[in-house]
Amino acid sequence: MVRMIMHGCNGKMGQVISDICREDSEIEIVAGIDPYTGKENPYPVFSELEKCRVEADVVVDFAAAFAVDGLLDYCVNRRLPVVLCTTGLSEAQLAKVEETGSQVAVLKSANMSLGVNTLMDLLENAAKVLAPAGFDIEIVEKHHNQKVDAPSGTALALADSINEALDQAYEYKYDRTQERKKRDRKEIGIQAVRGGNIVGEHEVIFAGMDEVIEIKHTAYSKAIFGKGAVEAAKFLAGKPAGIYDMKDVIAAGK
Repeated sequence: MVRMIMHGCNGKMGQVISDICREDSEIEIVAGIDPYTGKENPYPVFSELEKCRVEADVVVDFAAAFAVDGLLDYCVNRRLPVVLCTTGLSEAQLAKVEETGSQVAVLKSANMSLGVNTLMDLLENAAKVLAPAGFDIEIVEKHHNQKVDAPSGTALALADSINEALDQAYEYKYDRTQERKKRDRKEIGIQAVRGGNIVGEHEVIFAGMDEVIEIKHTAYSKAIFGKGAVEAAKFLAGKPAGIYDMKDVIAAGK
C-alpha cells in the first residue's frame, strides 16, 4: 500500500484525486495540505507544510505555482518523492525542480493523462514514417473559454514529441496571418480554439497527397488527470533521485 500526501487536497483536483484513491486498494491518502481546511476529508488536513509530519511514501501536488518552492524544500528535507502536477512554473522554479531531482525523485509532465502520453508515443512512430514521405503536420487544440494560455502546454508537448523524432528539424508555426507565402514543408502548424466549457481536445493531422491521417484525444472530465497522477504516485514511490515523466510510468506498465 502506497501512502500519499495530497498537496492542495481541498482544491478541485485534490478532491477528484481523493475520490479516486478511495476506490483504489493500492494507494491511501494519509494526509492533506491546504490553507483552506473547511472541507471534511477521511484523512487529517494541515494548513501548512511544516505542520505535517505524517509518515508517507510520496507527495502529489495539485496546488498553485507560488507554493511549489516551499513544497520542493519540504520534500528534500523529508526525502519524499513528489509528483508535480501544478503548471505555470517560472524558469527559476523549473531550475529548482531540476536541482531537487538530484536529491529526491521528481515526476513532472506537461499532461498527466495516460491517454495523452500514450498518444505521444504513437505520434513519434507515425512522424518517423510519414514526415519523410512528405506528409504535412498540423495540430489543433481546443479548450474552454477561461483558459488564458495558447497554445496549450499539451499541444506544445505533442509538437515536441514529434520534433524530437524528426531530430528537431521542424519549425513551429502559430500564426499564418502575418505573412503571405505557401506552407513550408518543414513546419508544424499549431492552432488554438477557445470556447464554452471544452475540457480539452487535441488533434494531430498528417496530411499527404490523396490521404489524411488524424489522431485525436478528447478529455471529457478532469478526472483523467487525477487518474494519471495517482498512477504516477504509485510508480514514483521508492524510486531513487532523478527527474521522471509520464513516459516512465507508461513504460513501467508495459
